[in-house]
Amino acid sequence: MFRQYTREFRYNIRLSIPVILGMLGHTFVAFADNIMVGQLGTAELAAVSLGNSFVFIAMSLGIGFSTAITPLVAEADGAGLKSDAKRALKHGLVLCTLLGLSLFVLILLLKPLMYMMDQPAEVVVLAIPYLDLVAFSLVPLVMFQAFKQFSEGLSQTKYPMYATILANVINIVLNYLLIFGAFGFPKMGIVGAAVGTLVSRFVMLAFLWILLNKKQKFHYYVSAFNFRELERKVMKKIIDLGFPSALQMFFEVAIFTAAIWLSGVLGKNPQAANQIALNLSSMTFMFGMGLGVAAMIRVGNQKGLKDWSELRRIAQSIFFLTLLLEIGFAVLFLLCRHWFPTIYLDVDDLANQADNMEVIGLAAQLLLVAAFFQISDGLQVVILGALRGLQDVKIPTGITFVSYWLIAFPISYVLGLHTELGSTGIWIGLLSGLTASAIMLYLRFNHLTKKLALEQANN
Repeated sequence: MFRQYTREFRYNIRLSIPVILGMLGHTFVAFADNIMVGQLGTAELAAVSLGNSFVFIAMSLGIGFSTAITPLVAEADGAGLKSDAKRALKHGLVLCTLLGLSLFVLILLLKPLMYMMDQPAEVVVLAIPYLDLVAFSLVPLVMFQAFKQFSEGLSQTKYPMYATILANVINIVLNYLLIFGAFGFPKMGIVGAAVGTLVSRFVMLAFLWILLNKKQKFHYYVSAFNFRELERKVMKKIIDLGFPSALQMFFEVAIFTAAIWLSGVLGKNPQAANQIALNLSSMTFMFGMGLGVAAMIRVGNQKGLKDWSELRRIAQSIFFLTLLLEIGFAVLFLLCRHWFPTIYLDVDDLANQADNMEVIGLAAQLLLVAAFFQISDGLQVVILGALRGLQDVKIPTGITFVSYWLIAFPISYVLGLHTELGSTGIWIGLLSGLTASAIMLYLRFNHLTKKLALEQANN
């Protein structure tokens, strides 16, 4: 029984590991920023959290939109249509560049909202200059995503990983030099962290393009673009897939951002604790994201081959692998929930000891809830990837909206701000929404693929 699923594990892991490492790379930028900035104090850590909350919402739209490129390239690759894959990259790159610039401008226009959100004044003052630079880094990041999604659509997942690793090294070095003013560099505090992020993302984009252009198997796809000849039909197809995919990611990231803002209403220490728990959960979430990309690639390939029964078996194998992995993460969070928060704060800092100990205690409570939503969070993102591989995006978008904004947010708001649960209540709401999303998305996938397999069997 299980053999038909477990025999796919090795290939799925091999396909997803470079994606996971690349995704972890993006999260590790925030992890490095948080650890280094956390040494400056809880107000600085809360400021990075607040600034990144704006950036993460915009980033979710950019990354979500770019995922439209992968299933189109995977389907073209499965069908042996190289020219279609190149068209998907060219048009996707144009749209991603325009979107990155638009998101940067939008964040600049929305900055005054920080003063209206009932956040601690000292946190807002620190967050604004940090936000300016990190917002501009969205432009190279979303352009990078276009090349990344294309490469993954051809089942070549390691090259974006190399670029992300390089970017992380640059980011950490610049953080150390500019946050603390090491080796004669100016001491810039959290603005130094923003400079490191901006520079590393431009390097990441340039490195990936050079790498792909020099590889013979990619040269046809990534060179000799004629941007004066853009096809309305291809643009429309990418937008029709990309816009709902962007909304799906936006709805999820926005609910976690709402958790940051709700925590900020409770005070700087709950907000700092929320940031620690969120950063740790984000790192484990990247494993689900990587497996979700593997599901999108493999389902997209089978869609190109029109083999629906095999598509179901492969997708369910990835779901099963995800379930086993996320149970492991749940156990890890339960066992280490009191130790993990101490990585972020200086427990020997006598001047801030009371604040630091309060943050560590609050974060441990949040990680207890996070242990349980590992499973539903991982499953929902992998099932969503499989549905994107099928190019089924509209109904899943509705499911994510209902799960996060009609279920999760009201529960988070009421339990977080109107009961003694506080931050823990906010995260109970997140757990409720993620669980609802996982269940409804699986029912959608199962219904759709059963119907396709049955139609094929009858023909």
